[in-house]
Amino acid sequence: MIKPTVGRVVWFWVAKPSPQRQPLAAMVASVIDDHHVNLVVFDAEGNSRGETDVALLQDDMAGIPDGTPYCEWMPYQKGEREQ
Repeated sequence: MIKPTVGRVVWFWVAKPSPQRQPLAAMVASVIDDHHVNLVVFDAEGNSRGETDVALLQDDMAGIPDGTPYCEWMPYQKGEREQ
């Protein structure tokens, strides 16, 4: 598990499962706990918006209901954890 901290960049998905082809870039604005964060999300045009109480995927998708927005670590961040 990666501990979330303010300023870390994550991938944001509108819903699980998502029709999006690629995630949106997001930055952790505040940490609620190890599995929930508040984000600033950037759309494909570079516009930003806030998303609150977003589920942070840690190791698997258990516990994130279908249709729920979520965020996850980027693959290289997951690799850093294992080194």
